Amino acid sequence: MAFLATAEACDSNAALLASGDLRALQPIFKIYGQCRAFSGPIVTLRVFEDNVIVRELLETRGEGRVLVIDGGGSMRCALVGGNLGQLAQNMGWAGIVVNGCIRDVDEIKGCDIGVRALASHPTKSNKKGIGEKHVPVQIAGTLIQDGEWLYADSDGILISKSELSV
Repeated sequence: MAFLATAEACDSNAALLASGDLRALQPIFKIYGQCRAFSGPIVTLRVFEDNVIVRELLETRGEGRVLVIDGGGSMRCALVGGNLGQLAQNMGWAGIVVNGCIRDVDEIKGCDIGVRALASHPTKSNKKGIGEKHVPVQIAGTLIQDGEWLYADSDGILISKSELSV
């Protein structure tokens, strides 16, 4: 997939920005993972301090998609760690965005995927299997739908209703 700079995408898609078909997330995410720039179709997930469904999704073929996890912004435990980062890489996911925390930061830095999260936290999550897949999520001031496109680089994260051309 060709690289698309988010600043350039904003500059050349003013009409999409104005209509809301292209949205920039608030700059609240830290950069983790080896890939500073990544993009792909979005798979949404809503969980709270429980990562069983995160693992279930990452065990499926990623096919260049990006998992967007609405963890409710919890800062009490991590939803993704080094094992899940490696699993995501092995299964072909382009990236993971977590509205919550990750852990095993040094391991995730070694994974060839993009990872964004609010922070890191050493505590693991619950294992109850509670959550919802493929549902609209509200993250960083933006409504995100399953199947939309995410573009991330060092400047920020964009959400688009459709794939943008380079």
